[in-house]
Amino acid sequence: MSMERDHEAEFRFVFSHLGSVIAYARRRGSRDAEALGADVMTVAWRRLSDVPKDDPRPWLYATARNLLMAEARRSARDRVARMPELVAETLEPRGLDPELAGALRLLSSSDLEALLLVAWEDLTPTQAARALGISAVAFRVRLLRARRRLEARLRENDHPAAMARLDVEGT
Repeated sequence: MSMERDHEAEFRFVFSHLGSVIAYARRRGSRDAEALGADVMTVAWRRLSDVPKDDPRPWLYATARNLLMAEARRSARDRVARMPELVAETLEPRGLDPELAGALRLLSSSDLEALLLVAWEDLTPTQAARALGISAVAFRVRLLRARRRLEARLRENDHPAAMARLDVEGT
């Protein structure tokens, strides 16, 4: 009985992140973010021993990403490739600076994913790397390049105010 309670307590902690998983799925363009979140939790329940005890979010986001990619493969449209459009739809309601939102829209899916895992999902580079299934070094390089490309987009469009905010936020 004690092992069963421990198992349930572990899952309750994992399940407490359901809202974050649903928000992640919604921002990534899931057709049914709530159903995808439920699927992620089902996988987590079945594979609870694989879920990191300290912070399950990177594992949950990786699982959600895999399910999103499967959803995209089943879909007539590839939603992962449409990430810039999907992000554009969610940038405005977030109250983002219009200059920054415009520059973000010009980035590739890979750049956006790196920036958003750190900025919106509040993951450390190491956690984001785990979510993407790449090394921490590879993710840091990807993030650095994404930040440079975002900075270049802001410079191209001569947005000094957004650049100043980016310098403050990027440190």
